[in-house]
Amino acid sequence: MDFGLTDKVALVTGGSRGIGRTVALMLAGQGMHVAICGRTLESLEKTANDIEAHGVKAWAYNADVSRLEDVEKFVAEAVGAAGRVDVLVNNAVTSTSAPFDKLTDDEFRYHIDVKLMAYIRIARLVLKHMEKAGAGRIVNIGGMTARIVAPFRMTNGVVNAGVANFTKQFAGYAARHNVTVNCVHPGYTATERIMQIFEREAKEAGSDIDAVIAKRTGDIPLGKLIRPEDIASAVLFFCSPLADMITGQCIAVDGGSGEAVIY
Repeated sequence: MDFGLTDKVALVTGGSRGIGRTVALMLAGQGMHVAICGRTLESLEKTANDIEAHGVKAWAYNADVSRLEDVEKFVAEAVGAAGRVDVLVNNAVTSTSAPFDKLTDDEFRYHIDVKLMAYIRIARLVLKHMEKAGAGRIVNIGGMTARIVAPFRMTNGVVNAGVANFTKQFAGYAARHNVTVNCVHPGYTATERIMQIFEREAKEAGSDIDAVIAKRTGDIPLGKLIRPEDIASAVLFFCSPLADMITGQCIAVDGGSGEAVIY
């Protein structure tokens, strides 16, 4: 299916691994040129090569999105190299697994800087270019902790709730420039980071990772972990003409595990 994205340009933060990498490759498969940023040079270079295998251009930038100067440099250099930006996918992530009484101010502050503040800063910078072009799409990757209680992931919950609120607030502002802003909340997605969390849980419980995975999938009505491709498909929808009149929305790709009624 042609989603009308050929020769457009996407910026994807945290684009070298996990969900970000899969999003970048799916957009490249639709003919988009893609600029990615991340903190690991080796995975950045590999992903850039894989993007170019789709016959499109790729740009890779080493950046720590918790730092304003890195964010500014990434956007300036990526847009300068590509000449435009049509899509921004905010995906950079971090996580601290600990009970409330073990979480420090610095851990809260760092998570806020890496995700919420980075999303806000990059969106602010990119909007200027989209405003000139008269159109654009911004998709924020949040997380199900925006809607559920997770005692060992409180910083995730605080930050993802902020991402959801920012998405709605910013969508109303950006709409005047024909820019849509939406959010995808992934459930348990089979990425390297999630598997590491499962391994740690198994070790702490004196169990094995298969038992942890079985327990997690048992909590998902569709009975399986979400794939990064499932998240990327939702992002692709929001970027496509099919979503021309959708903005300010948060959709969960969670296999049905979220029990809250959102209306």
